[in-house]
Amino acid sequence: MGIPVIDFSKLNGEERATTMAEIANGCEEWGFFQLVNHGIPEEILERVKKVCSQYYELEREGEFKNSTTTKLFNDLVVKKSGEKLENVDWEDVITLLDNNEWPAKTPGFKETMAEYRSEVKILAEKIMQVMDENLGLSAGYIKKAFDGGDGDNAFFGTKVSHYPPCPNPELVNGLRAHTDAGGVILLFQDDQVGGLQIFKDGQWIDVQPLPNSIVINTGDQIEVLSNGRYKSVWHRVLATPDGNRRSIASFYNPSLQATIAPAPELVERSANQEKDHTYPKFVFADYMSVYAEQKFLPKEPRFQAVRAM
Repeated sequence: MGIPVIDFSKLNGEERATTMAEIANGCEEWGFFQLVNHGIPEEILERVKKVCSQYYELEREGEFKNSTTTKLFNDLVVKKSGEKLENVDWEDVITLLDNNEWPAKTPGFKETMAEYRSEVKILAEKIMQVMDENLGLSAGYIKKAFDGGDGDNAFFGTKVSHYPPCPNPELVNGLRAHTDAGGVILLFQDDQVGGLQIFKDGQWIDVQPLPNSIVINTGDQIEVLSNGRYKSVWHRVLATPDGNRRSIASFYNPSLQATIAPAPELVERSANQEKDHTYPKFVFADYMSVYAEQKFLPKEPRFQAVRAM
Protein backbone atom coordinates (compact mmCIF):
# COMPACT_ATOMS: atom_id res chain seq x y z
CA MET A 1 0.00 0.00 0.00
CA GLY A 2 1.37 3.41 -1.00
CA ILE A 3 0.21 6.97 -0.56
CA PRO A 4 -1.92 8.47 -3.37
CA VAL A 5 -0.13 9.67 -6.50
CA ILE A 6 -1.98 12.51 -8.26
CA ASP A 7 -1.40 14.05 -11.69
CA PHE A 8 -1.64 17.76 -10.88
CA SER A 9 -1.76 18.76 -14.55
CA LYS A 10 -5.25 17.28 -14.86
CA LEU A 11 -6.55 19.98 -12.56
CA ASN A 12 -6.94 22.24 -15.59
CA GLY A 13 -8.60 19.78 -17.95
CA GLU A 14 -11.65 17.60 -18.37
CA GLU A 15 -10.63 15.54 -15.34
CA ARG A 16 -10.64 18.52 -12.96
CA ALA A 17 -13.48 17.20 -10.79
CA THR A 18 -11.80 13.82 -10.43
CA THR A 19 -8.47 15.43 -9.58
CA MET A 20 -10.09 17.72 -6.99
CA ALA A 21 -11.67 14.65 -5.40
CA GLU A 22 -8.33 12.82 -5.39
CA ILE A 23 -6.67 15.74 -3.59
CA ALA A 24 -9.56 15.90 -1.10
CA ASN A 25 -9.10 12.19 -0.41
CA GLY A 26 -5.36 12.66 -0.01
CA CYS A 27 -5.97 15.39 2.58
CA GLU A 28 -8.82 13.70 4.44
CA GLU A 29 -7.79 10.04 4.45
CA TRP A 30 -4.01 10.19 4.25
CA GLY A 31 -2.60 13.60 5.15
CA PHE A 32 0.07 12.80 2.55
CA PHE A 33 0.02 12.49 -1.22
CA GLN A 34 2.46 12.75 -4.12
CA LEU A 35 2.10 15.13 -7.06
CA VAL A 36 3.43 14.38 -10.52
CA ASN A 37 3.26 16.85 -13.42
CA HIS A 38 3.16 19.57 -10.79
CA GLY A 39 4.61 22.32 -12.97
CA ILE A 40 8.11 22.61 -11.52
CA PRO A 41 10.45 22.05 -14.49
CA GLU A 42 12.39 18.79 -14.29
CA GLU A 43 15.51 20.67 -15.35
CA ILE A 44 15.35 22.65 -12.08
CA LEU A 45 14.75 19.50 -10.05
CA GLU A 46 17.75 17.79 -11.62
CA ARG A 47 19.91 20.79 -10.73
CA VAL A 48 18.56 20.72 -7.16
CA LYS A 49 19.60 17.07 -6.80
CA LYS A 50 23.06 17.88 -8.13
CA VAL A 51 23.82 20.97 -6.03
CA CYS A 52 22.42 19.48 -2.80
CA SER A 53 24.50 16.35 -3.18
CA GLN A 54 27.59 18.38 -4.02
CA TYR A 55 26.92 20.73 -1.11
CA TYR A 56 26.89 17.87 1.38
CA GLU A 57 30.09 16.37 -0.03
CA LEU A 58 31.93 19.70 -0.17
CA GLU A 59 30.70 21.49 2.91
CA ARG A 60 28.97 19.18 5.41
CA GLU A 61 30.11 15.59 5.30
CA GLY A 62 33.15 16.22 7.50
CA GLU A 63 31.10 18.24 9.97
CA PHE A 64 28.56 15.44 10.39
CA LYS A 65 31.31 12.86 10.99
CA ASN A 66 32.56 15.05 13.85
CA SER A 67 29.14 16.03 15.19
CA THR A 68 27.69 15.36 18.64
CA THR A 69 25.22 12.92 17.07
CA THR A 70 28.01 10.82 15.60
CA LYS A 71 29.96 10.90 18.86
CA LEU A 72 26.95 9.75 20.89
CA PHE A 73 26.27 7.03 18.35
CA ASN A 74 29.85 5.76 18.35
CA ASP A 75 29.89 5.70 22.15
CA LEU A 76 26.71 3.62 22.12
CA VAL A 77 28.16 1.16 19.62
CA VAL A 78 31.24 0.70 21.81
CA LYS A 79 29.09 0.06 24.89
CA LYS A 80 27.14 -2.71 23.11
CA SER A 81 24.29 -2.10 25.56
CA GLY A 82 21.51 -2.67 23.04
CA GLU A 83 20.08 0.74 23.85
CA LYS A 84 18.81 3.14 21.19
CA LEU A 85 19.60 6.84 20.85
CA GLU A 86 16.15 8.29 21.47
CA ASN A 87 16.80 12.03 21.66
CA VAL A 88 18.86 12.71 18.53
CA ASP A 89 18.35 12.16 14.80
CA TRP A 90 20.76 10.74 12.20
CA GLU A 91 20.22 13.84 10.09
CA ASP A 92 22.33 16.74 8.85
CA VAL A 93 20.25 19.90 8.30
CA ILE A 94 20.51 23.44 7.03
CA THR A 95 17.61 25.89 6.68
CA LEU A 96 17.21 28.32 3.78
CA LEU A 97 15.23 31.51 4.37
CA ASP A 98 15.04 34.71 2.37
CA ASN A 99 17.09 36.53 4.99
CA ASN A 100 19.69 34.07 6.29
CA GLU A 101 23.14 33.08 5.08
CA TRP A 102 23.24 30.34 2.46
CA PRO A 103 26.14 28.03 1.56
CA ALA A 104 28.60 29.82 -0.70
CA LYS A 105 31.24 27.25 -1.66
CA THR A 106 29.13 24.92 -3.80
CA PRO A 107 28.90 26.19 -7.40
CA GLY A 108 25.35 27.06 -8.41
CA PHE A 109 23.80 26.24 -5.03
CA LYS A 110 22.41 29.70 -4.25
CA GLU A 111 21.03 30.34 -7.71
CA THR A 112 19.48 26.89 -8.08
CA MET A 113 17.87 26.81 -4.64
CA ALA A 114 16.51 30.35 -5.00
CA GLU A 115 14.89 29.34 -8.29
CA TYR A 116 13.52 26.14 -6.77
CA ARG A 117 12.10 27.96 -3.75
CA SER A 118 10.29 30.41 -6.01
CA GLU A 119 8.70 27.56 -7.97
CA VAL A 120 7.71 25.49 -4.96
CA LYS A 121 6.15 28.49 -3.21
CA ILE A 122 3.90 29.04 -6.23
CA LEU A 123 2.92 25.36 -6.08
CA ALA A 124 2.12 25.65 -2.37
CA GLU A 125 -0.25 28.54 -3.02
CA LYS A 126 -1.98 26.57 -5.78
CA ILE A 127 -2.47 23.67 -3.38
CA MET A 128 -3.96 25.98 -0.76
CA GLN A 129 -6.38 27.29 -3.37
CA VAL A 130 -7.50 23.71 -4.05
CA MET A 131 -7.93 23.15 -0.31
CA ASP A 132 -10.04 26.31 -0.06
CA GLU A 133 -12.33 25.06 -2.81
CA ASN A 134 -12.57 21.52 -1.49
CA LEU A 135 -13.40 22.77 2.01
CA GLY A 136 -16.00 25.20 0.70
CA LEU A 137 -14.05 28.24 1.86
CA SER A 138 -13.75 31.54 0.03
CA ALA A 139 -10.91 31.83 -2.47
CA GLY A 140 -7.65 32.73 -0.72
CA TYR A 141 -8.96 31.94 2.76
CA ILE A 142 -6.02 29.80 3.94
CA LYS A 143 -3.37 32.11 2.50
CA LYS A 144 -5.00 35.14 4.14
CA ALA A 145 -5.15 33.29 7.45
CA PHE A 146 -1.44 32.44 7.17
CA ASP A 147 -0.59 36.02 6.21
CA GLY A 148 -2.44 37.30 9.26
CA GLY A 149 -4.61 39.45 6.99
CA ASP A 150 -3.65 41.25 3.83
CA GLY A 151 -0.11 41.27 2.46
CA ASP A 152 2.41 38.49 2.03
CA ASN A 153 3.50 37.82 5.60
CA ALA A 154 3.40 34.01 5.76
CA PHE A 155 6.59 32.15 6.65
CA PHE A 156 8.26 30.18 3.88
CA GLY A 157 11.33 28.15 4.75
CA THR A 158 13.23 25.26 3.19
CA LYS A 159 15.06 22.55 5.11
CA VAL A 160 17.82 20.71 3.23
CA SER A 161 18.51 17.39 4.94
CA HIS A 162 20.93 14.55 4.38
CA TYR A 163 20.69 11.18 6.09
CA PRO A 164 24.12 9.57 5.70
CA PRO A 165 24.54 5.78 5.67
CA CYS A 166 24.30 4.43 9.21
CA PRO A 167 26.30 1.32 10.13
CA ASN A 168 23.81 0.31 12.85
CA PRO A 169 20.43 1.77 11.80
CA GLU A 170 18.60 -0.10 14.55
CA LEU A 171 20.31 2.11 17.14
CA VAL A 172 19.10 5.53 15.98
CA ASN A 173 16.25 7.27 14.15
CA GLY A 174 16.83 9.05 10.88
CA LEU A 175 14.19 11.51 12.10
CA ARG A 176 11.93 10.78 15.05
CA ALA A 177 8.18 10.42 14.55
CA HIS A 178 6.30 13.73 14.66
CA THR A 179 3.61 15.81 13.02
CA ASP A 180 4.57 19.10 11.37
CA ALA A 181 3.68 22.26 13.25
CA GLY A 182 2.84 24.47 10.30
CA GLY A 183 0.67 24.58 7.22
CA VAL A 184 1.49 22.96 3.89
CA ILE A 185 4.74 21.02 3.51
CA LEU A 186 6.22 20.23 0.09
CA LEU A 187 8.94 17.58 0.05
CA PHE A 188 11.31 16.81 -2.78
CA GLN A 189 12.64 13.51 -1.51
CA ASP A 190 15.37 11.20 -2.71
CA ASP A 191 14.23 8.97 -5.57
CA GLN A 192 16.86 6.31 -4.86
CA VAL A 193 17.15 6.01 -1.07
CA GLY A 194 13.90 5.49 0.84
CA GLY A 195 13.21 5.78 4.54
CA LEU A 196 10.20 8.12 4.86
CA GLN A 197 7.17 6.50 6.47
CA ILE A 198 3.73 7.66 7.61
CA PHE A 199 1.58 6.11 10.34
CA LYS A 200 -1.85 5.03 9.09
CA ASP A 201 -4.38 2.50 10.34
CA GLY A 202 -2.04 1.28 13.06
CA GLN A 203 0.98 0.63 10.85
CA TRP A 204 3.96 2.39 9.32
CA ILE A 205 3.71 2.74 5.54
CA ASP A 206 6.59 3.60 3.21
CA VAL A 207 6.31 6.76 1.12
CA GLN A 208 7.56 5.24 -2.10
CA PRO A 209 10.36 7.14 -3.89
CA LEU A 210 9.04 8.49 -7.19
CA PRO A 211 11.37 10.43 -9.51
CA ASN A 212 10.75 14.20 -9.62
CA SER A 213 7.49 14.03 -7.67
CA ILE A 214 6.64 16.42 -4.85
CA VAL A 215 5.26 14.89 -1.66
CA ILE A 216 2.60 17.05 0.02
CA ASN A 217 1.56 16.81 3.64
CA THR A 218 -0.63 18.90 5.88
CA GLY A 219 0.57 20.34 9.17
CA ASP A 220 -1.14 21.07 12.47
CA GLN A 221 -2.40 24.51 11.35
CA ILE A 222 -4.34 23.03 8.42
CA GLU A 223 -5.91 20.63 10.91
CA VAL A 224 -7.04 23.57 13.02
CA LEU A 225 -8.29 25.71 10.11
CA SER A 226 -10.27 22.77 8.72
CA ASN A 227 -11.63 21.99 12.20
CA GLY A 228 -10.20 18.49 11.98
CA ARG A 229 -11.40 17.61 8.50
CA TYR A 230 -7.78 17.51 7.32
CA LYS A 231 -5.46 16.04 9.96
CA SER A 232 -1.71 16.26 10.29
CA VAL A 233 -0.14 12.81 10.23
CA TRP A 234 2.68 11.18 12.15
CA HIS A 235 5.70 10.50 10.01
CA ARG A 236 9.34 9.52 10.47
CA VAL A 237 12.52 8.76 8.56
CA LEU A 238 14.39 5.51 9.14
CA ALA A 239 18.15 5.40 9.27
CA THR A 240 19.47 3.15 6.51
CA PRO A 241 22.77 1.28 6.12
CA ASP A 242 23.28 2.16 2.45
CA GLY A 243 23.02 5.39 0.50
CA ASN A 244 23.02 9.06 1.42
CA ARG A 245 19.36 10.13 1.48
CA ARG A 246 18.66 13.66 0.24
CA SER A 247 15.51 15.46 1.33
CA ILE A 248 14.37 19.04 0.66
CA ALA A 249 11.28 20.07 2.62
CA SER A 250 9.66 23.48 2.14
CA PHE A 251 7.23 24.80 4.75
CA TYR A 252 4.46 27.29 3.97
CA ASN A 253 3.49 28.30 7.51
CA PRO A 254 1.54 31.10 9.14
CA SER A 255 3.27 34.30 10.17
CA LEU A 256 4.22 34.11 13.83
CA GLN A 257 1.78 36.98 14.44
CA ALA A 258 -1.12 35.27 12.62
CA THR A 259 -4.17 34.22 14.61
CA ILE A 260 -5.23 30.68 13.71
CA ALA A 261 -8.70 29.28 14.40
CA PRO A 262 -11.18 26.91 12.77
CA ALA A 263 -12.88 28.49 9.75
CA PRO A 264 -16.31 29.65 11.02
CA GLU A 265 -18.07 27.99 8.08
CA LEU A 266 -16.67 24.62 9.08
CA VAL A 267 -17.60 25.06 12.72
CA GLU A 268 -21.16 25.95 11.70
CA ARG A 269 -21.40 22.84 9.56
CA SER A 270 -20.30 20.83 12.59
CA ALA A 271 -22.89 22.38 14.87
CA ASN A 272 -23.65 19.01 16.41
CA GLN A 273 -20.20 19.05 18.01
CA GLU A 274 -19.89 20.24 21.56
CA LYS A 275 -18.20 23.63 21.61
CA ASP A 276 -15.09 22.46 23.45
CA HIS A 277 -14.53 19.78 20.81
CA THR A 278 -13.71 22.38 18.21
CA TYR A 279 -10.10 23.44 17.84
CA PRO A 280 -8.77 26.44 19.77
CA LYS A 281 -8.03 29.95 18.56
CA PHE A 282 -4.43 31.07 19.15
CA VAL A 283 -1.52 33.11 17.90
CA PHE A 284 0.85 30.92 15.90
CA ALA A 285 3.90 32.10 17.88
CA ASP A 286 2.30 30.69 21.03
CA TYR A 287 1.75 27.37 19.30
CA MET A 288 5.37 27.25 18.18
CA SER A 289 6.61 27.85 21.73
CA VAL A 290 4.64 24.78 22.82
CA TYR A 291 5.71 22.76 19.78
CA ALA A 292 9.39 23.46 20.44
CA GLU A 293 9.05 21.52 23.68
CA GLN A 294 6.62 18.83 22.48
CA LYS A 295 7.49 18.15 18.81
CA PHE A 296 7.98 14.42 19.30
CA LEU A 297 5.05 13.99 21.70
CA PRO A 298 1.32 13.53 20.93
CA LYS A 299 -0.16 16.62 19.30
CA GLU A 300 -3.48 16.83 21.20
CA PRO A 301 -1.85 18.25 24.39
CA ARG A 302 -0.37 21.05 22.25
CA PHE A 303 -3.86 22.14 21.24
CA GLN A 304 -4.96 21.98 24.86
CA ALA A 305 -1.94 24.01 25.96
CA VAL A 306 -2.67 26.90 23.59
CA ARG A 307 -6.38 26.72 24.45
CA ALA A 308 -5.41 27.47 28.03
CA MET A 309 -3.22 30.46 27.15
